[in-house]
Amino acid sequence: MKTLRTPDDCFVDLPDYDFAPNYLMVDDTEGGELRVHYLDEGPKDADPILLLHGEPSWSYLYRKMIPILTAAGHRVIAPDLIGFGKSDKPAARNDYTYQRHVDWMQSVLDQLDLNNITLFCQDWGGLIGLRLVAENPDKFARVAAGNTMLPTGDQDPGAGFRKWQQFSQETPQFNVGATIKSGTTTTLSQAVMAAYDAPFPDESYKEGARQFPLLVPTTPDDPASEKNRAAWGVLSKWTKPFITLFSDSDPVTGGGDRILQKLIPGTNGQQHATIINGGHFLQEDQGEKLAELLLKFILDNPSDSKDSP
Repeated sequence: MKTLRTPDDCFVDLPDYDFAPNYLMVDDTEGGELRVHYLDEGPKDADPILLLHGEPSWSYLYRKMIPILTAAGHRVIAPDLIGFGKSDKPAARNDYTYQRHVDWMQSVLDQLDLNNITLFCQDWGGLIGLRLVAENPDKFARVAAGNTMLPTGDQDPGAGFRKWQQFSQETPQFNVGATIKSGTTTTLSQAVMAAYDAPFPDESYKEGARQFPLLVPTTPDDPASEKNRAAWGVLSKWTKPFITLFSDSDPVTGGGDRILQKLIPGTNGQQHATIINGGHFLQEDQGEKLAELLLKFILDNPSDSKDSP
């Protein structure tokens, strides 16, 4: 598998991102390996909070939340998905599949030996993260979902998503910083937009970002549909704490929180929140508020190893 690796000098002096890099290798499924970058902040003996980003962002999206979570005594793990951030980027579009993304993050969980995990997932972080929860129920203590879903292709994804999908394939230049800006309610500085562009020195580095919208199951016979349905079979019986922390201004995932609350038993009795003045990238708009709500969720739901999945 041919891969690209963004030069380190692309990531120099990014605003509010002075975290130490960590790396591990995962199987590329073709006889080679890919390097995954991840942040690992806070005490290493604390139960982990796993922060999974989506499309087309990277762990930079969590820079406002991480200091608040670690100050409260938590260990925070924030990987860059393959194709994003400081992680390696396969050069061919067809090297990116839904299953490979799940497998690559599964390898991260296994190599770091993460257990009693609190997951926060947004966008593709949920499409991958909720699969991981369903396939490793004993590893996760609780789940918080923001602006995400686990589609099977059995329902129409909606006009908002189809518009984004079409744009992502037709635009001559995939402007990552501008895409993040269009999904926020607050004003982003040029330096912040440049930080989102940093992993992608030119268009050749963006094959993963281009391919992600096509990997979302939109028809019942999608390659990922069967395994996502199986995941829903687990999630529909999930009684561990599960909370929705969606924003008020996301045209793509709006209403998804009500679906999750209806279908997942662990959502019962939780103090679900709609975060005001937040776009699709609510971590960017309201990261501090989101971190505080996540801390309250953990505090209100102490883990119990006897809980059933």
